[in-house]
Amino acid sequence: MLYIGIMSGTSLDGIDISLIDINPEISLVASHYIAMPAELKREILALCSSGPNEIQRAAWVENQWAQLAAQGIKTLLHHTGIQPQQVRAIGSHGQTIRHEPSQGFTVQIGSPALLAELTDICVVTDFRRRDIAAGGQGAPLVPAFHETLFANQTQKPCAVLNIGGFSNVTLLAKGQDTLGFDCGPGNVLMDAWIQHKKNQPYDKNGAWAAGGIVHTQLLNSMLNEPFFATSGPKSTGRELFNLPWLEKLLAQHAVITDQDVQATLCELTAYAIAQSLLSAQSDTQAVWVCGGGAHNHNLLERLRRLMPRCSVATTDTMGVSADWMEAMAFAWLAHCCLEGIAANRPAVTGAKGLRTLGAIYPA
Repeated sequence: MLYIGIMSGTSLDGIDISLIDINPEISLVASHYIAMPAELKREILALCSSGPNEIQRAAWVENQWAQLAAQGIKTLLHHTGIQPQQVRAIGSHGQTIRHEPSQGFTVQIGSPALLAELTDICVVTDFRRRDIAAGGQGAPLVPAFHETLFANQTQKPCAVLNIGGFSNVTLLAKGQDTLGFDCGPGNVLMDAWIQHKKNQPYDKNGAWAAGGIVHTQLLNSMLNEPFFATSGPKSTGRELFNLPWLEKLLAQHAVITDQDVQATLCELTAYAIAQSLLSAQSDTQAVWVCGGGAHNHNLLERLRRLMPRCSVATTDTMGVSADWMEAMAFAWLAHCCLEGIAANRPAVTGAKGLRTLGAIYPA
């Protein structure tokens, strides 16, 4: 029962590829990361807002993305000695270019037909749209996977926090429905700001933010965004939180140093997570962090300060790699689709009911 999961998130740093075994416990067999070429990243970012000739540009991008993903899959299989016919399916998230559940749509591209052709493996993709069709947000989808991994491993209320470009949380409490929602920006604004000001892809370990001072007035202005006042189900994306959004707010304040802006953005991410998490589950005792943000030491220290009664550690302490959690989740979602297992959670997304997610492209 081998499955491959592919995740290319809003940070656009690259593609995470995981190979898992479900027998019946879920285990990570192998993993591979392939960096996103600069030109492809630029084209994906351009598609996140309206522009000329979008259909042709999107077609080029998704073919390039599929070729890159196929290259990564072949490398992973070569390193493990596993043949394509031994893998039941690839669960491909694709690349999100628009997410507008309030308008009834979400768009992930990734040319699954080409991916199936290049790898000779069945591809399961397009997981979010069925949930949206049922009245849901289409996100987050990982809570059902977190529930499968961790629900029986703890007796205390806990949370799994995924910090990618955006942050989302899964709330687990014995005897209660699994809850989850997007908290707001994860790395997206911090990455955009350091790229804009220092031409660096991200703030390694949060070191630049750690040397700055939080600008309280700017932080309060950002927190006035209506998204933060809403409770779940809710999801968000680059359509709302982006560099123009930040620059518009900065124009309303006196000069703030670039480093202080970075510190304030890190505090925004931490504060939004802590406030929404504790508002939804005030007795949370443990928070397990995964995603790229798990490597931001400064961000984790801010979370510990804002949630002093919670232990904050990465999911590695629970035996699941923080780096590969989300790619593993989409491998598992492919399994659920092929087995007819409902993988959304209506309490999380707001969908009318349980649904089997995904579209199948046979090898």
